[in-house]
Amino acid sequence: MQIGLGLLAPARNADIGIAAIDCGADAVYIAGPAFGARAAAGNPVEEIARLCRYAHLYGVKIHATVNTLLLGGELREAEELMWALYRAGVDVFIVQDLNLLELSLPPVELHASTQTAIRTPERAAALEALGFSRLVLERQLTLEQIRAIRKATTCGLEFFIHGALCVGYSGECYLSQAITGRSANRGACAQLCRSRYDLVDAGGNVLVRDRTLLSPKDIRFDSRLADLVGAGITSFKIEGRLKNASYVKNVVRHYRNVIDRFIAENPEYCHASAGRPEGGFVPDPDRTFSRGWTTAFLDGRKGSLSSVDAAKALGEPVGEIVSIKGRDIVVKGVSGSVPALANGDGLSFVGRRDEVSGKRAEVVQGNRVTLRDTDGLVPGMRVYRNFDISFERELERNMPVRLIDVTLGWSSRGGETVVTAVTEDGIRAEKRFQDDAPAAEKPQAAQESLQRQMGKRSGPFAFTLKTIDADPVRFFPVSFLNQLRRDLAAELQDKCADRPRCEVPHQVRPGAGALNRSTLEVPQELLRSRYCIKWELGLCKKSSPKEPLYLVNQGNRLRLRFDCANCEMVVERPN
Repeated sequence: MQIGLGLLAPARNADIGIAAIDCGADAVYIAGPAFGARAAAGNPVEEIARLCRYAHLYGVKIHATVNTLLLGGELREAEELMWALYRAGVDVFIVQDLNLLELSLPPVELHASTQTAIRTPERAAALEALGFSRLVLERQLTLEQIRAIRKATTCGLEFFIHGALCVGYSGECYLSQAITGRSANRGACAQLCRSRYDLVDAGGNVLVRDRTLLSPKDIRFDSRLADLVGAGITSFKIEGRLKNASYVKNVVRHYRNVIDRFIAENPEYCHASAGRPEGGFVPDPDRTFSRGWTTAFLDGRKGSLSSVDAAKALGEPVGEIVSIKGRDIVVKGVSGSVPALANGDGLSFVGRRDEVSGKRAEVVQGNRVTLRDTDGLVPGMRVYRNFDISFERELERNMPVRLIDVTLGWSSRGGETVVTAVTEDGIRAEKRFQDDAPAAEKPQAAQESLQRQMGKRSGPFAFTLKTIDADPVRFFPVSFLNQLRRDLAAELQDKCADRPRCEVPHQVRPGAGALNRSTLEVPQELLRSRYCIKWELGLCKKSSPKEPLYLVNQGNRLRLRFDCANCEMVVERPN
């Protein structure tokens, strides 16, 4: 039996979800109107229903995020919302607050959010025992840890394959809530890990000034797919429910190609949905949002994870400024080449102290770029492109078309013709008709015409006439064959859109909420992480500055503690 490999895409809204499906997503995760862990990415139930109708045509599953911690009075409201989303067609709920398991929930799959803090085999096994059919693992795990979790569980395992890496362990970061009152566990993270800090020692000496010391690069595991599959991952999740459509399109299309190549070389695996994207733009993850790339801790602690000062997005390297005159800069491209810039490109400039500024290219003539102003720029600054206007236009106007392959069989005997259509995932349609068309004078030519006319695209289907069993071979007008193909497509479309959901009845689990790891209160320990400032600054296992160390920003003072036995850094409230 083949094992399905799924690509799970983020969607801020239904239109982005539909674009992700067209680009090859096997599933889409999206928030309803509340409780979705991204306060700025809620959607009406009607929009979720529209997305579900489109998704189910291709056997794509819609995962609704109900992954915030809930106040006591919100539990019944969340339960009602989940039933409304179920009626809208949702296939899966991604859950953080385990108190929900004590309620009567819709009979579809439940997935444990990464916010449930899944880092150990014991935690994974406990969550599986509560009835979760899939676990979304912590992003900072190693391959060895993933393999250990796989050994301890039988349910599906999901792992983030691309996008932002939270500096703190998911579900247990209280930095935003402690400083701004905005709780990450309530969907309102202020992303203070991307802020700039001074690093100060116990004596008050400033060791590092004004740097994004808590900001990691983005993860990118396209080259590690085989390793992740080997460790037990079967669902690959792209981060980015707040990202724009161009990011989602580009990244989904790229990973669709990566997974397709893997499946082609490993026949024991198969696709998790129907259809394939055909044509369209050529993806390139370097040309949309990133803070630089890392494989995080997949192989243990190796290399730097810090995004330095690219807490937003530097983009792809272009070169450096050679000279400045008025509003014009001259840029020497990478390896001395002329940078392929265009009017309207967005540029990032990085100075000697790693400060970053951004400007728009108004006029580009070879390596001469006219800006609105050159304030703050000096020769020698590194130049990056963080908005590629040509690529953005290509993503907008040159989308792939998602097609479902259909095999046709033609049988004509005794005056009756039966045409059967079977999709790649086994959905069937059939047309029968009494056959009084004249016998073909040229049977071979008639069969070739039959194959040509029936073997075309209709709607989302790519038809191929595989078998013809006809005695005699008859001649049919092109108009008749085209209408027959369209009728088959209409019947298939209705059946594909009405694919049955996987019904999973749930037991009420009294006491499940006691297993919540996250809290609505702010503890002394604000975050714990494998990301370590001492490691990043080359201070690990060397004579360190006088500890404790502190992060200081606009009057806020955070104490750092280094749990070297577990190779973890802890950010705490100061005593």
